[in-house]
Amino acid sequence: MNCISPGWVTHQFAGGAFCVPARFADQADPGWFDARRPDAEPVGEGGRQAAWFVDGSHGPAVLRHYRRGGLRARMGGRQSYLWLGESRVRAFAEVRVLDHLRRAGLRVPEPLGAAYWRPAASPFYRNAILIARVEGAQTLAGRLDRADPAAVAQAIAAMHTAGVWHADLNAYNILFDVDDQVWLIDFDRARLGVVSPGQASKNRLRLRRSLVKVAGARGAQWWDAMSRCLPP
Repeated sequence: MNCISPGWVTHQFAGGAFCVPARFADQADPGWFDARRPDAEPVGEGGRQAAWFVDGSHGPAVLRHYRRGGLRARMGGRQSYLWLGESRVRAFAEVRVLDHLRRAGLRVPEPLGAAYWRPAASPFYRNAILIARVEGAQTLAGRLDRADPAAVAQAIAAMHTAGVWHADLNAYNILFDVDDQVWLIDFDRARLGVVSPGQASKNRLRLRRSLVKVAGARGAQWWDAMSRCLPP
C-alpha cells in the first residue's frame, strides 16, 4: 500500500503509521520520526522549536514535528490535529507537494518519510516529516546582504508556475546552499493548483512582512529589488 504516490510504501505500527520511499522499506522504523532519537540536534532558526537535524541510514536530514502557532496553539494542543483520514494527514500532503515540485525541477528538499500517531478511536493525531538536509544552507534572513534578489524572484516565480501556493513564505523558508543556489522549504498547508495573480501577490507580500520584521527598512529595500526582478 502507498499513501503518497507510486514508489512509496506505508508501514503500520502500534498507534500510527509511517510512509517512506520504497528504497527505505526494509530500513525505516518509527524511531526515524522520534525527536528523542540520540542524534537529534535542535535546529537553531525557525521550526517553532519542533525541528531537529538528524543522521542515519536515510542520510543527513531534518526531522520536523508539526506544531501549531498563534491563537490555536494557545487554545489547545500545539501538536494535535483533527483526524480527517490518512489521505489528509498534513505530513503526507506536504510530501505530495515536495514530490510535485521536484518533478517540476525546483530546488526543494527531498522528502524521506512522514509519520502520524493516533491513539485508537481518537479524533486527533500528531505527525512528523523527514526531509533531506540542504548541507551548508543559510536562510535568507541570515544572509540578506549577500542574497541575490533575482535568484529568489526566479525561484518564487517557478514555484507559482508549477502550481504551488506557499502558505508561509518567509525569510526563514528560503535557503541558499554552498553554491548560492536558492531552495524553498516548509510546504505545510501549501496548495496545489493554478496560482492566481492575487494569490502570488499574497505570497510575496507575506515575504515582505517577514523581511521587514527581520531587517526593517533594509528588508523592505531588498524586497523592492526582488520585486523588480519578477516577471510581469
